[in-house]
Amino acid sequence: MQGIKRVVIISDGIRGHFHQSLGVAKWLERLAEVKQGEIITVPKFTGLKKLVMMKISARKIAFNSPEYSREWLKKSGANIDINFKPNTLFISAGSSAAPFCLALAKSTGNKSAVIMTPSVLGIKPFDFAIIPEHDKHDSDDKNIITTLGAPNHIYRPDLKEESRKFFADLNLDHTKKIIALVIGGSDANYKLTPEWAGKIFRPLRDIQDSKILITTSRRSGVELDNMIEKIFSDSKNLAYMLLASREPEINPLPAMLGAATHVLVTEDSVSMVSESITAGFRAGLIRVPRASNFIKNLFGFGAVRFDDLFASMRDKDLLIDLGATPDFESFINFPEQNEQKHGKNFNEARRAAEWILSQS
Repeated sequence: MQGIKRVVIISDGIRGHFHQSLGVAKWLERLAEVKQGEIITVPKFTGLKKLVMMKISARKIAFNSPEYSREWLKKSGANIDINFKPNTLFISAGSSAAPFCLALAKSTGNKSAVIMTPSVLGIKPFDFAIIPEHDKHDSDDKNIITTLGAPNHIYRPDLKEESRKFFADLNLDHTKKIIALVIGGSDANYKLTPEWAGKIFRPLRDIQDSKILITTSRRSGVELDNMIEKIFSDSKNLAYMLLASREPEINPLPAMLGAATHVLVTEDSVSMVSESITAGFRAGLIRVPRASNFIKNLFGFGAVRFDDLFASMRDKDLLIDLGATPDFESFINFPEQNEQKHGKNFNEARRAAEWILSQS
């Protein structure tokens, strides 16, 4: 394969995963005029078909013929045209999309790139593996690059313009302190409850000389969203609030990052933390309650592995760990300048794209 001419994103429908792939694809386009081709969304399996397709037969893609990959794609029920030209790179993030990414590459004689470690296939079958440091891979294989956090689609030069368009009616131009509050949700490692939110976020209502922009995530859920609304809806500081349980298709984060002078983000989403620091912010990390996952944490998995990531980010002055009882007032008002920026050229999507091009 002499050079990449087109990149095709294989998506599992999860926005955070898609944004990781999109970030790398966009940088391939910027750096080498690689054309971004189709975005293929793969089917979701349940029950017995999930077991057979994703846990059993998908394992055989790595060491079987192109014909096997083509047959696997047909059996999946995915309506995917496999007539792709040479010099195409297929890229995916997450375990569900990875078998489709590999099968398409093998069936068409092209290359594959995977972001994060697929649970069934692992990373060895892929031509390029973009793996976060917190996945703790000990391998020195040449097909691996490790990233600090998640590569993402945030492109700093565009953020101000996105903000200007998105918040055209808010008149934020003369506001000295604009706080972007980015709230995630519960998962296997973390448990964000309405009771917890009620205790943590009320002090933000009264930060002087500031405006607050708020977004929650699809994982937040109705009850947490309702509590966030209850806390802030009558605050004179509130300028914008999007509750994802009510408007799941809107993603205001790039515009919020373009407008903000300070960013506060809950620790449960590595993607949101990574997007904030890619935008240039020394993010204020809000610690959240842990889900009951003793065994995983005991052996260094679960939330513990993310602690190592956040420690690395803190040591590089990319975030400030505000702990479980954050002092928002100090974070917003110190240092004396009116913003919290780290001033570094941090962009892991670009670094991953540069590495892929150097290997192609």
